[in-house]
Amino acid sequence: MDDQLTYRDAGVDIDAGMDAVEKMKEAVRRTYTPAVISGVGSFAGLFSAGFAGYDEPCLVSSIDSVGTKISVACALKRYEGVGRDLVNHCVNDILVTGAKPLFFLDYYASGKLEPEAAAEMVSGAAEACIENGCALIGGETAELPGIYVAGESDFAGCIVGVVDRAKILQPSSVQAGDALIGLASSGLHTNGFSLARAALFEKGELQPDSYVPELGQSVGDALLMPHRSYLHSVQAAIEHDLSIRVIAHITGGGLYDNIPRVLPEDARAAIDRRSWTPPPIFDLIQKCGNVPDTDMYRTFNMGIGLVLVVSRGQAPAACEFFNANGENAWQIGEIVKGAREVQIL
Repeated sequence: MDDQLTYRDAGVDIDAGMDAVEKMKEAVRRTYTPAVISGVGSFAGLFSAGFAGYDEPCLVSSIDSVGTKISVACALKRYEGVGRDLVNHCVNDILVTGAKPLFFLDYYASGKLEPEAAAEMVSGAAEACIENGCALIGGETAELPGIYVAGESDFAGCIVGVVDRAKILQPSSVQAGDALIGLASSGLHTNGFSLARAALFEKGELQPDSYVPELGQSVGDALLMPHRSYLHSVQAAIEHDLSIRVIAHITGGGLYDNIPRVLPEDARAAIDRRSWTPPPIFDLIQKCGNVPDTDMYRTFNMGIGLVLVVSRGQAPAACEFFNANGENAWQIGEIVKGAREVQIL
């Protein structure tokens, strides 16, 4: 038959997909723990459900993506950090319950598959899995012409962890007078990039490789600062019995929308924004885009990646503990009686 049409002609290169998987295999295998039963290439990941040391183990799950941060990574062809961002974001999402991660699955999609880029993202995810003590037990690599334009891609993932039912952090434990402890972020983490890109690249007419003296680095370097994982320091604080009531991961929605998610109905978070100094990238975004304060604090983490509610008496000890364990921590406010909301003064 003349004019035969192949899958490659239609925009999907199976060989490129297989090449990408081959490049990922060793990185993925390095994440395996004794609980992993399946191997690379299986149709489904298998994980042993023997939870020694737990009285009533509860599985905890979360799913997310790196959002449009990936556009900055693609523009600079720097992909490894995106994998770390994805895993660390998901680890923090389940950490707020008190859970430890068990395993992770990823999904990479692009308009035209670039095996090296895909392998670099997955390798970054694998390294973050190792650092967080979880296994990367499965994933999917998809080439979707017509959905994604050439040069653009998406990276998403799902995490499963475990926590003892009696140790789940609950909003009901929060009391008026409790202190709010903020742990520093490394920058935007993985949220607010649509606004950041519009402010910096469209209104500010900067480029990802533009060097900005106020930042001490390029715009792209500042935007691609990795999403931090707080797992080890927070788990150590829990084991140290620092009276942590609840934890909020400051992601999309910023301080205004994320803290109320872990508060009871009659608790208000009163925050003093003078208690810490946001990284300079936020000031640059606000100036370039003339962004209102409310939008800044409802879009970005503003330099606070995690907020913990602790008893008032434990606040100094909590800050001291976190600062001694690799974090920058500040008491940024307190819980007062009122409607469930955040008040930033």
